[in-house]
Amino acid sequence: MEHIEPEGRPSEARSRLLETATRIFYTEGIHKVGIERIVTEAQVTRATLYRHFPGKQDLVLAYLTEADQAIRGQAERAVTAGLPPADALRALGRSIADGIQSPGFRGCAFLNAVAEYPDPSSPVHQAVLAHRAWFLDTVTGLLTRLRGAPAEPAARHFVMIRDGAMAAGCLFDPALISETFLRGVERLIEISSGPAEH
Repeated sequence: MEHIEPEGRPSEARSRLLETATRIFYTEGIHKVGIERIVTEAQVTRATLYRHFPGKQDLVLAYLTEADQAIRGQAERAVTAGLPPADALRALGRSIADGIQSPGFRGCAFLNAVAEYPDPSSPVHQAVLAHRAWFLDTVTGLLTRLRGAPAEPAARHFVMIRDGAMAAGCLFDPALISETFLRGVERLIEISSGPAEH
């Protein structure tokens, strides 16, 4: 029988399901992985899985929610540390570079997911777009504070170099890719620190 934790905390079975799905979805892809494999590796019954996640899509969305919360936490630490905007951007860049160099790095979970769910009306596709909109807004806010003027074009540039680094980081030397990415961030900060254009 499933163990229910005190109110407000997920059950042990739900946590195992989500941890198992996260590991397999990230390393092998989402469509390739069947429900049977997830329940076997999580050591729960199929009924337990469906009690927590009515369908595979619900499990995929929970996986992306966990990834979103982890990235938001990293960004929040950089933004709320009381650092000047340039240093907050450096801290955000460093957390991205550290992720690229982490063991088992397989690129951006969101870019990987959207490649498997290209239909814009898919809830998975929508979850990816929502995450990316939040990330762009976060970077735009930091660059606007740095620049003293609207900075969405520069923020889009930051997101693009981040996307390139995430893609290249699982293909080439992660240390070299991280170093190149951080140099790009530094250059963007330098350009954005100049006088605002009117």
